[in-house]
Amino acid sequence: MPPVLILLLSLFVALIVLVPLIEKFGPRFSPEQLSRYQKFIWPLLMILLVTQLIYTLI
Repeated sequence: MPPVLILLLSLFVALIVLVPLIEKFGPRFSPEQLSRYQKFIWPLLMILLVTQLIYTLI
């Protein structure tokens, strides 16, 4: 098997295993905590978008 397929397969298996574990044992956030984190998500996404735009134009 090519190394790329092995890598993709292992990442997929890890995703299938880790997502349910994180959902089951991960921390529970209150609405106040979620709203506090929500303030940072859009600015960070905009910074990411601008950075990617500059990178593709160069």
